[in-house]
Amino acid sequence: MIQLFHYGTVTEAINYFTKQGYTIDFNLTENFIKASGKSFFDPEAFKIVDLYHYEGNSDPGDEATVYAIESVTGAKGVFVSGSGYETDIETAKILSVLHFKQTTK
Repeated sequence: MIQLFHYGTVTEAINYFTKQGYTIDFNLTENFIKASGKSFFDPEAFKIVDLYHYEGNSDPGDEATVYAIESVTGAKGVFVSGSGYETDIETAKILSVLHFKQTTK
């Protein structure tokens, strides 16, 4: 994947994706993607469209990845994955089933 943009912070990446229409705040719960605390979606119905990985200058705990994801029904939003052993395992379970769609901007 060719990196097309660089953002100074995770917030800047989220703001950029929001302006591109990725307005839903997605979260994970067990084997599902959750939106706005109400809806549950099968990860098979999503694809990763873009992502941004941020690494802090001094603290590995500052690392995070912002994913722009889209469902087959057109629902678009972001998922932010922090660093940490437990987070990485839970994230990997769901993100492993998502397909990355390389885009050219």
